[in-house]
Amino acid sequence: MSAHRPQLFGIVNITEDSFSDGGQFLDPAAALAHAETLIGAGADVLDIGPASSHPDARDVTAMDEIARLSAIWSDLRALGRALSVDSFQPETQKWALANGADWLNDINGFADPEIYEVLADTTCRLVVMHAIQAKGIATRAAPPDGDIWEHILAFFDARLERLTRANIDPARLVLDPGMGFFLGNRPETSWAVLRHIDRLKKAFDLPVLLSVSRKSFLRALVDCPPDAAGPASLSAELFAARQGIDYIRTHDVGQLDQALKVAAHLNAGV
Repeated sequence: MSAHRPQLFGIVNITEDSFSDGGQFLDPAAALAHAETLIGAGADVLDIGPASSHPDARDVTAMDEIARLSAIWSDLRALGRALSVDSFQPETQKWALANGADWLNDINGFADPEIYEVLADTTCRLVVMHAIQAKGIATRAAPPDGDIWEHILAFFDARLERLTRANIDPARLVLDPGMGFFLGNRPETSWAVLRHIDRLKKAFDLPVLLSVSRKSFLRALVDCPPDAAGPASLSAELFAARQGIDYIRTHDVGQLDQALKVAAHLNAGV
């Protein structure tokens, strides 16, 4: 492994029904304590999710998302780490921008043009995610026919053109190929993307974020529940780091940070 260290997005799910930790951090005090733990473990960015996006998740209105964020936002800002808001709802995104969010992370890849003018007037970094679902949360739909990489590259060709035409600086953009059910209901599709993840950076010369932590395609291989998928997640994340991925979004910041430090130390001694 090279000395490259991706920046780590630590996941803070302030939700009732996230697939791996739903309900654990819905209480503001629990969410803040978790955020502090992630920072201590090495998180560079806190990615705050006010709604779940897995196929069985309940609908959450933008009003409810904003209420959840408002309950902890000032305390999170006081921690001094960059904050990302994980939402595809324009009203939530506008609230986040108005309240100083450093990042927006959109599983729909900023599909709604109504937000473009506001985005263009800010300096917030933007995670543009690909998904086979045009809008909304993940489903259990089958992946598209043909090569999934053709679908991913065509998506980003079109979306980046729309965003840059709206005067959004490409230098603010980070690309996420989507994984798990965002690529379809077959684990092999996610494996095909992960194996060749370096293609995305080469195609667009933009930074890439990957989120594979505790995902279903990993758990299908090793046959374990989400809370036991740490080793599988770490292996996939280290593979991504070796490919030069710039950002990794993870539940288990501490284990990944430690593994990256060991790899860097070993590499330095070569």
